[in-house]
Amino acid sequence: MSTPAPSPLAIVDAEPLPRQEEVLTDAALAFVAELHRRFTPRRDELLARRAERRAEIARTSTLDFLPETAAIRADDSWRVAPAPAALNDRRVEITGPTDRKMTINALNSGARVWLADFEDASAPTWENVVLGQLNLIAAYTRDIDFTDPRSGKSYALRPDEELATVVMRPRGWHLTERHLVAEDGSQVPGALVDFGLYFFHNAQRLLDLGKGPYFYLPKTESHLEARLWNDVFVFAQDYVGVPQGTIRATVLIETITAAYEMEEILYELRDHASGLNAGRWDYLFSIVKNFRDGGPKFVLPDRNAVTMTAPFMRAYTELLVRTCHKRGAHAIGGMAAFIPSRRDAEVNKVAFEKVRADKDREANDGFDGSWVAHPDLVPIAMESFDRVLGDKPNQKDRLREDVQVSAADLIAVDSLEAKPTYPGLVNAVQVGIRYIEAWLRGLGAVAIFNLMEDAATAEISRSQIWQWINAGVEFENGEKATPELARKVAAEELDSIRGEIGEEAFAAGHWQEAHDLLLRVSLDEDYADFLTLPAYEQLRG
Repeated sequence: MSTPAPSPLAIVDAEPLPRQEEVLTDAALAFVAELHRRFTPRRDELLARRAERRAEIARTSTLDFLPETAAIRADDSWRVAPAPAALNDRRVEITGPTDRKMTINALNSGARVWLADFEDASAPTWENVVLGQLNLIAAYTRDIDFTDPRSGKSYALRPDEELATVVMRPRGWHLTERHLVAEDGSQVPGALVDFGLYFFHNAQRLLDLGKGPYFYLPKTESHLEARLWNDVFVFAQDYVGVPQGTIRATVLIETITAAYEMEEILYELRDHASGLNAGRWDYLFSIVKNFRDGGPKFVLPDRNAVTMTAPFMRAYTELLVRTCHKRGAHAIGGMAAFIPSRRDAEVNKVAFEKVRADKDREANDGFDGSWVAHPDLVPIAMESFDRVLGDKPNQKDRLREDVQVSAADLIAVDSLEAKPTYPGLVNAVQVGIRYIEAWLRGLGAVAIFNLMEDAATAEISRSQIWQWINAGVEFENGEKATPELARKVAAEELDSIRGEIGEEAFAAGHWQEAHDLLLRVSLDEDYADFLTLPAYEQLRG
């Protein structure tokens, strides 16, 4: 007997949004409901497996390449599918949320790719989830413009041939969407909502434009999670009637466990894979999360002291390049998060030189492209990659067979000489409070101290506070990391913000909530897997 078709999902606790009927059609919701019915049970099993693996790391304080998949790594014959023309040259990618203004500016930025972000750069209010989808549909139909109500400046799309190719990032497997509920009362995973609505509405439209539905897959922790995504892709392509292999996915290697399964992740997705990306803050967050019981040798210094030239970070990035090029995939580098100052040319000059050095390093190491957070950084990154690539679309022919990385190299955190500092603690508190407050107002990408911060930077900030306290770190000024010290620094920051923005703006914000939530996830004995899980309970809309 065939399984009865699921009922369309119920939309709950959501105010109606303008033009939402163009996104939340019966047919689109039926597709998302079918994704939920077929794949959420496996997602739940894989989340349970994450917890089991974390417990094993707590017992052993080590990781290794998987013996059960050694044959995949040893088989030199397999490759991922060739890149489609629209994804063959990815030398500069710009990232950002899918609000109306960002959609236009990112597409117009001159970058080859725009990472249209429903994940860490977007707070998942219902408005952001639905209207973000609407903005992408409108961009593909060229039915989008924007006029800034304050400046009166108007924004419109450039000709199609000048626009960036969109690679959309759905939410990670761990998040649910409380506004879409199945008949049994279960909430649909945010990943399936974001992927499902985007794919259903745009797959054929993108093919007609000479591109395709391309995705970044975040927070992946194992090749089994990549296998789940691949099965979602196979089903989805059949469901809407587009050819298998239409979808292409780039996986963010931003968890320490995934770093030991890069080849296996590409193998599972090989008909749909287009590359891997080397993240930074989430990767460090994952190291803290997984090795928080590992003792002093896993204690990270201030986040800004952990550059991509740190030995264990260099091992990770060079292994990623070698792995990708061995299998015919693109290797995409990390984020340049600097936000240019309109008032301080000297700040810009120093920062631009750092960005240039970072992108030069990536291009010279063999990366095929890299990320920036602001349009002003596109020409700087482009120049670095143009110098190395010239007229070539990528450098996948650079196999980096000189790279030899052991399992121990990837977790040699104690190879760093830098130590945690008191100013580092203050910065972690400042960034944590300021970011969480903006997130609770529905903003996921936030400029703080001339850097574009997203949920990943808040995660590493609160994780380092937690780690330093639990490791009993003593700072250079003689003070010891304690809950009392963290509370004192947080109270001082709250007072500083009140003085900075004024009593009226302070009262209108979510500052006390943000302060309390940061301390909760930084001081609780039970370490929260993701800051965004308790934060989502407080997110309105």
